[in-house]
Amino acid sequence: MSDILCVTWTILPQQPPQPLLHCKRCGGTRSYKTSGKFRVNANGKQVDAWLIYKCTTCDNTWNRPILERRPVASIEPLLLASLSANEAALAERLAFDAEALKRWAPRLDETAGAVVTKAVLAGSTARTRALQIVCVVPSPLALRLDRLLAEELRLPRARIKALAASGALALSPPAPHFLRRPVRDGMTLLLRLPVDDADGIAASASEESL
Repeated sequence: MSDILCVTWTILPQQPPQPLLHCKRCGGTRSYKTSGKFRVNANGKQVDAWLIYKCTTCDNTWNRPILERRPVASIEPLLLASLSANEAALAERLAFDAEALKRWAPRLDETAGAVVTKAVLAGSTARTRALQIVCVVPSPLALRLDRLLAEELRLPRARIKALAASGALALSPPAPHFLRRPVRDGMTLLLRLPVDDADGIAASASEESL
C-alpha cells in the first residue's frame, strides 16, 4: 500500500471578490460588491460598458470598465445584447474573474472564503507519510495558498509557513514565495507529514469542508 495520500481539492468561491477602493462618500477605503447590473453607453459607432459596483457601507457606486470606446462592428452582437439586458450569467462570470478585476482594482477583499470539495485519488489516511494535493479551480480566485492550506488542513498559518521554510511543504513545479500566490487550477502541493500529527493532517486533507 502506498504511503502517499493523493487528493484533489475543487475550490469554488462563496461570492465574487470585492475590490477595496477609496469611497469619497465614506472618506476611506471600503469594499465594493457587484450590483449585477451593467451601464452601457453607445453613440452609434462606439460602445462603452461598465459593471456597476456598490460600496458595502454607503451604496456609493463604482463603474468597472468592461468595454472602452469599442467600435460597434467589433463587438459580438450576443455580447452587446447581454450587456444591454443585464444578463445575470454574464455579470456573475465577470464578477468572479479576479485577475481581470485586478486590472482596475489591485487590492481585493479575500475574506469571503471558498467552498472546497475533496476527493481521494489514491492512498489512505492511516499511516500516511506524505500528502499530494492537486487543486482544481474552475474560476480564478484571489485566495492565497497559505490561507487555503491553513483553513483546510486546520493548521495555523505560522505552521504552514514553517513547513514551507523547512522544505516539508513544496509546490510542484517549484516557485518562489509560492504561499503568497493565489490558488490556481492545476497547482500541485507536496507535503511531507510530521510524524506527531500525520494522521490528523491527512484526515483534514481528505474531509470535505462543512
